[in-house]
Amino acid sequence: MSKISNGTVIRTTVLLLAIVNNALAIAGKSPLPIESETVTEVISFIFTTVTAFVTWWKNNSFTDAAIQADDYMKRLKE
Repeated sequence: MSKISNGTVIRTTVLLLAIVNNALAIAGKSPLPIESETVTEVISFIFTTVTAFVTWWKNNSFTDAAIQADDYMKRLKE
């Protein structure tokens, strides 16, 4: 069985943190220690948007077949 890359795990984890951050903001909890609710919402939106684009910019292979295909592609490039 092939191993999921560390980059895929890190990008997915950061995206999940962004989603949790937004859920807390929607629930009225302050995920960031800032007094102004508007500033918190803006920062949360920016954090989620940037995280979403960064985390899914690269090919994230989760299935065994996709990981093997990535390995094959790397060998072809060498």
